[in-house]
Amino acid sequence: MAARNWETDKEIEYFREYLRIPSVHPNPDYEPCVEFLKRQAEDLDLPVKVYYPLDKQNPVVVLTWEGTEKEWPSILLNSHMDVVPVFPEKWTHPPFGAEVDEEGRIFARGSQDMKCVGMQYLAAIRALKGKGLRFKRTIHISFVPDEEVGGRKGMMPFVSSEEFKSLNIGFSLDEGISSPTSEFPVFYAERTLKGVIFKISGSAGHGLLLMPNTAGEKLSYITSKMMEFRASQLKRLNDNPELQIGDVTTINLTIVDGGVQSNVVPPLLTAVFDVRLSLDLKVSDFYTFLVNLCEEAGGDIEFEFTSKRRNEHTAPTVTDESNPFWMTFKSATDELGLKTKLQVFPGGTDSRYIREVGIPALGFSPINNTPVLLHDHDEILRVETYLKGIEIYKKIIENLASVES
Repeated sequence: MAARNWETDKEIEYFREYLRIPSVHPNPDYEPCVEFLKRQAEDLDLPVKVYYPLDKQNPVVVLTWEGTEKEWPSILLNSHMDVVPVFPEKWTHPPFGAEVDEEGRIFARGSQDMKCVGMQYLAAIRALKGKGLRFKRTIHISFVPDEEVGGRKGMMPFVSSEEFKSLNIGFSLDEGISSPTSEFPVFYAERTLKGVIFKISGSAGHGLLLMPNTAGEKLSYITSKMMEFRASQLKRLNDNPELQIGDVTTINLTIVDGGVQSNVVPPLLTAVFDVRLSLDLKVSDFYTFLVNLCEEAGGDIEFEFTSKRRNEHTAPTVTDESNPFWMTFKSATDELGLKTKLQVFPGGTDSRYIREVGIPALGFSPINNTPVLLHDHDEILRVETYLKGIEIYKKIIENLASVES
């Protein structure tokens, strides 16, 4: 179908309008998003509030559809406004043009990650309200900043604020990842980011000598052992087809720094490893491994974690009969005939902050049979996939907002 035929769909036009706002790092301007979302709230006849948990440059926008049972814990539908940088020369269409090609593919940064989800929430609510429906539980739809760089200016301070606590959240939905197959991944937990910075001291001197205990020798030992650990996790992944990347620990050497001249043995070298710990490895056990590793390498080595937020893993969202929200979510996807698979999210989303304050959260994006192009060039989403996602959210939202207390 020709691209011009999509122009008559109001929800597609809203989506494309949102995609054209370049709320892109490293210096996103969220004000156009805020103004756009205020207009959406007016169209939906919903109250909207803008919070500033950190500063005026990082707003949190919350639309609210009040339920009949105001004291019951509410449902949070969360998404983020920011998107990652683009390299326009690598795109076949302007990354903020939201152009639709002859195949009905929308080209835009944020089409998968995750302006689609935020707008699908609103489209689903527009349809439900249009049918005259109202539910027992209040629904809050939040649009937050800064997720793509860690959420430290957005959801992280927001969950600690009195404004967030006043929302009385009982359950949260957030983003997932698109699926290249017919299956929809549903994320109930996240690995713990525990990147490691090694500061390796050793004997210094002229490069023509063979001095003992150099920083280079120690670095070689540390790197060898960390790569052995990495290889063991890769073997686990390859040997068990049931495992996903989120089920194992990933280790990658990302930065090596030090030295002043090619013939001078440096007194200090620094090495940084990106480490994401699987849920079956205790943070305390990994810490002990690092302590022993530094001693085995020759001592006089300091290390620190790049993230100091958690001493152990945040508890996963419970996915059994004891969690009525999970059971209701699953019943909705089953009724729709969706094939879902529970997974541990391989990266990080704002759901980790939600779970840290004791609120169950699931990550889900209604995008299947679609190549995974988040953060990639030519990020796309098919119009038909987007519209189908609205229908999926209508059922999920209706069920969740009706869960008995």
